[in-house]
Amino acid sequence: MNERMQLASYFSQFDKSKLSHFSGLGTPILVMAALGMVILPMPPFLLDILFSFNIALSIVVLLITVYTLKPLDFGSFPAVLLIATILRLALNVASTRVVLLEGHKGPDAAGNVIEAFGSVVIGGNYAVGLVVFLILIIINFVVVTKGAGRISEVTARFTLDAMPGKQMAIDADLNAGFITQDQARENRLEVTSEADFYGSMDGASKFVKGDAIAGILILFINIIGGLIIGMVQHDLTFDNAAEIYTLLTIGDGLVAQIPGLLLSVATAIAVTRQNSSQDMGEQVSSQLGKARALYIAAGIMFVMGVIPGMPHFAFLLFAGIISTTAYLSERAKKTKATKLETVEKEQAIQTQQQEDQVKELSWDDVNHVDVIGLEVGYRLIPLVDKSQGGELLSRIKGVRKKLSQEFGFLVPAVHIRDNLDLDPNTYQISLMGVTVGEAEIRHDHELAINPGQVFGPLDGIATKDPAFGLDAIWITQNQRDHAQSLGYTVVDAATVLATHLSQILTNNAAQLLGHEEVQNLLDILQKSYPKLVEGLVPDILTLGAIVKVLQNLMNEGVAVRDMRSIVQTLVEYGPKSQDTDILTAAVRISLRKFIIQDLAGAAIEIPVITLAPELEQMLHQSMQMAGDDGAGIEPGLAERLQKSLLDGAQQQELAGDTPVLLTSGILRTVLAKFVKYTIPSLRVISYQEIPDDKQIKIVSSIGQ
Repeated sequence: MNERMQLASYFSQFDKSKLSHFSGLGTPILVMAALGMVILPMPPFLLDILFSFNIALSIVVLLITVYTLKPLDFGSFPAVLLIATILRLALNVASTRVVLLEGHKGPDAAGNVIEAFGSVVIGGNYAVGLVVFLILIIINFVVVTKGAGRISEVTARFTLDAMPGKQMAIDADLNAGFITQDQARENRLEVTSEADFYGSMDGASKFVKGDAIAGILILFINIIGGLIIGMVQHDLTFDNAAEIYTLLTIGDGLVAQIPGLLLSVATAIAVTRQNSSQDMGEQVSSQLGKARALYIAAGIMFVMGVIPGMPHFAFLLFAGIISTTAYLSERAKKTKATKLETVEKEQAIQTQQQEDQVKELSWDDVNHVDVIGLEVGYRLIPLVDKSQGGELLSRIKGVRKKLSQEFGFLVPAVHIRDNLDLDPNTYQISLMGVTVGEAEIRHDHELAINPGQVFGPLDGIATKDPAFGLDAIWITQNQRDHAQSLGYTVVDAATVLATHLSQILTNNAAQLLGHEEVQNLLDILQKSYPKLVEGLVPDILTLGAIVKVLQNLMNEGVAVRDMRSIVQTLVEYGPKSQDTDILTAAVRISLRKFIIQDLAGAAIEIPVITLAPELEQMLHQSMQMAGDDGAGIEPGLAERLQKSLLDGAQQQELAGDTPVLLTSGILRTVLAKFVKYTIPSLRVISYQEIPDDKQIKIVSSIGQ
């Protein structure tokens, strides 16, 4: 038994291996056969076999086209169509040779198939055969082939034009996480295959069209050639020659044109099909089986059938057939709907039972807050939707890129969502889940901002610029040029929101810088300066201490782009002190040239505000008594100091300079915290932060 099984397995493997060598020889054999038919004379028996094979091939191709779900499932159809056309033309050449050489011997000289089509199909009447053949040519060439060719051309053009959009849609789905890399690869391959298929069909339809034209020419050439050969070479009378050669030629033409018509119909079906999960029969039956339309059609047929003089039986028969079909279709749909409703109820019951069961909570049930969030009302959705011309996403991307370059670290992504609880024209900006900015804008208007001096009023909706609080007016787009001529600064709604977001992120930059961002900065620095970063964490400082120092710098408006200098200072001073305020002061001194350049540019003189020596001494004593948080400043003194600093800052701004307060290193941190929210434009520096190549110019001194 085991030996038999081994032998059977061996022979099955042998057969498969042998068959695999012949599986790809079909097309070359057909091409060589076509070449042989053109060159070598064919006996009538072999012609009968080849004509029968041609008819069988066309029927198989037509049925495959009908039962294929999607055109791409029969992607080899253009190549099959080309090979079948070449085979049929080669058969025309071979049959023409036999008809002209042996036609004088009788109707069966060219084989039984041609004789059958010449005698049985057209009744032996060459005039009828000629008319039938010409009608077939007209149907094939004028109707089917021409229509299929036009559809192929248009479909190929539209498919090629739609390729970039489909590829972008696939990339968008991949980036959004809706599909995987493998699915994206398959979708791209399907898009490419679809374009190749319809492009090939556009070309293949030209072969079908040429085949129809060739059929007409071959018909007349054979008839004229047969008359000449029969009358000159075989001494036939004109009537005999015309009857014999015309019947043979028409039979030959019908044998070739009927498969050609079938392939033309298959071509038309292939290019007019839609991608669906149903074959053509199911599509047609589901779409034509509309009960109302069928009942109306049955009524019309019934009325026509009872009219006197009409063929009552035929019309009434089809009226009954159509009405019966409508009834059965309607009952089948009701049965299907009832079953579907039952299934849905069962699924709903099962779902409810599953939901009733107690589930264990998991971390997936916890909603984490976004680092940066933006919520918009429903009327502001066009700002975000690219299909409606929304530019907000690109503006926000530009804001992130600009701020990342300024700050020295990557600003986290902004998560945008719509919120129906907000007013339709309102948006909210949040950091760590806390709302830090909110405003109302109009996406279909533009904001005309008053920069301080304008030359006339504007008609519109008065408001305030969300970012800087300037007076502004919402105007329509056709008022833009007029507003600009009056001196207003005009921006669109997306720019207003992006500017507000940029201002909020700038004021809260320290909150955006966390442990992950700092670790990334250290990793990037280590690639260029491995020895500098080596041993910093945790031997000298903890990562949390470094994060605190960098956040202190960002709180005071100092970017962390020069990480090399910052880390060098921390490596030097870290072993001496773990106090982050002391480390921040040391880092500021190492970055003094960078800080001063940001304040005064390349100018040699730095205009500054200073404190009177008596006031500085008093503040020193207050700090010693209450700590370094500034809470020990007497309220009356704090109010007067704030007013004096505000006046001094305004004077420097009017002079076109950045407001700078110069004080001692001991007071710098306290005063920087004191003025951060009351006078945000005022920058506080210490004497140690003035570079050696710069000079100070005292513009005002604040006393008690």
